[in-house]
Amino acid sequence: MATSLYDVSVTSYLQTLGAVAGFLNKGLSHCVETGIDPNELVEARLHADMLPLRFQICSVAHHSLGAIEAVKSGVFLPPGQSPPHDYVALQDLVAETHDALRALTPEDVNAQEGADVTFQLPSRKVPFTAEGFLMSFSLPNFFFHATTAYDILRQKGVPLGKRDFLGQLRIKT
Repeated sequence: MATSLYDVSVTSYLQTLGAVAGFLNKGLSHCVETGIDPNELVEARLHADMLPLRFQICSVAHHSLGAIEAVKSGVFLPPGQSPPHDYVALQDLVAETHDALRALTPEDVNAQEGADVTFQLPSRKVPFTAEGFLMSFSLPNFFFHATTAYDILRQKGVPLGKRDFLGQLRIKT
């Protein structure tokens, strides 16, 4: 059986969003156990010239649910200014994104195969097909931001391992 657009995008988003929810939960538990205010982590960065955890989590949502919405509408815009979120609001954003993606059907997403999607920048338009957009732009960005969020929490002492990043594997049953 061929792999569908839904399979390569939505199922991957759901797996990793589940992992992001899990490592954010571990981050909150770590803060409670160590007496750290979890909101201090919201603006934590790996490096001074990198964006904070807040941006990384908002980008995970933008490059998953936002990408699917863009495939449907035909236009993807760069993320706007990410609103000020506290730690719990970031957890809520991940849960809401996960729930919205779970509500999609394979037919909804697969019907967009071959559709035109334009990444609209202020001074330039980058044309894609739905497949090219999701596989060469959205998914790499999604994984980059999920990895960066994981790394920020690791840097701040949250006891995470590789299994925390992998999430629920789609094993043969």
